[in-house]
Amino acid sequence: MPNKRQLIIGIHLAVHGEQDKKGAMIEEQIAFAKRAEAAKLDFVFKADYLIAHPELMAKTKGTVGLEPSFLLALVARETQQIGLVTTISTSFTPPYLIARQLQTLNWISNGRVGWNVVTSIDGASNFSNDPMPSSEERYAKAAESINVVQQLWHSHPSEILEANGDLEKIKELIRPIDYNGKFFNIKGPLNIPMHPAGDIPLFQAGASEVGRQFAATVSNAIFAATPTMDVGIEMRNDLRKRAVEAGRSADDIRLLPGLYFFIGDTYEEALEMHQQAHAHLTLERRYAALVSVIGLDVRHLALQDRVTVDLLPPKDQKVRSKTHAHLVRRYIMENKPTVEELLARPEVIGSAHLVAIGTPQDIVQQIVTFYDKGAFDGFIAVPGGPAKSLDLFFNEVIPMLVERGLFRADYEGSTLRSHLGLDVLLPN
Repeated sequence: MPNKRQLIIGIHLAVHGEQDKKGAMIEEQIAFAKRAEAAKLDFVFKADYLIAHPELMAKTKGTVGLEPSFLLALVARETQQIGLVTTISTSFTPPYLIARQLQTLNWISNGRVGWNVVTSIDGASNFSNDPMPSSEERYAKAAESINVVQQLWHSHPSEILEANGDLEKIKELIRPIDYNGKFFNIKGPLNIPMHPAGDIPLFQAGASEVGRQFAATVSNAIFAATPTMDVGIEMRNDLRKRAVEAGRSADDIRLLPGLYFFIGDTYEEALEMHQQAHAHLTLERRYAALVSVIGLDVRHLALQDRVTVDLLPPKDQKVRSKTHAHLVRRYIMENKPTVEELLARPEVIGSAHLVAIGTPQDIVQQIVTFYDKGAFDGFIAVPGGPAKSLDLFFNEVIPMLVERGLFRADYEGSTLRSHLGLDVLLPN
């Protein structure tokens, strides 16, 4: 085993409209989170998008995409122990607002919040007339933003609650941060006390060179695209090495890829679920997706023609996601796939999640194998297929992992920090 910790398992809070059910679907989302809590998962996770994606709207079938922190505040009031990981962009949200919003949510949930730090790969046109900054500049701004946010949290310590109106004690405890940096100049202090649970755990999504370094330096976990075992092993080893070089422990950073699952009573049933989930993707949409991901147009080739290295466009061209582009380039270089195989890859038709298709036993074996080989520390479950697939995940896959000693039978604490094995300041 890669270490003695059990698996870390979160799940994407994915509720989609069906037939006559449309809108915000608040009750359904709360029920989903309660079900995840009953399974003792570490956290529910909510992604966020700062532009309108027609493709996402088509996929979610009439479900309104709410701002994640507001939604998780509702979920917090209806749950007791499961962690709540929200997404906030450092590219467009001021640090003071981030610090206040997260600390508010931490109080509402009693210490169960995590922050998925994103630098955003688009959306600048919705906040200013400036073009999107380079990846390097976005990550530099993110690092400074996190520094400011954490200073603001500590500028108003939880001990203030014991001051009992003592003005001198309050003035002694609450101090400005007087921060002056490249991107921010902020006086502080924050106007809400830090929750006694301690620093809010940080998550980061992205696997580019600058993203890996950022995650290894500041994050507790990274959500990364690792569609194969080899990619996962290489990334996890690299992240752990970088963490040590940054003065941290190798175990301070956890690799948590998305596990996009389709589960049936038979492999054939699960495969049919996967095919149905992607039936809406026409050949032309797959061609267009490949162009978007890597800048490669293969429309002139037959579906059985092989895509070879000499067909790859220059590496320095501008792409939407360096992570996905790197994965597709690597797949082509190592496999020389047919056009048909390439157009079916998750990095092209989806978001490069690790895809799991099969019976509950198949899925458990895949999870165990990846964990034993050191390809991840856990995963973010991304439900695919009909309700039956999710039922089998909760009712059979998770209990099997508990039986094998790879996952908890019950919570040992009540904060996200305790679930992740971080130091906890609150008693259980």
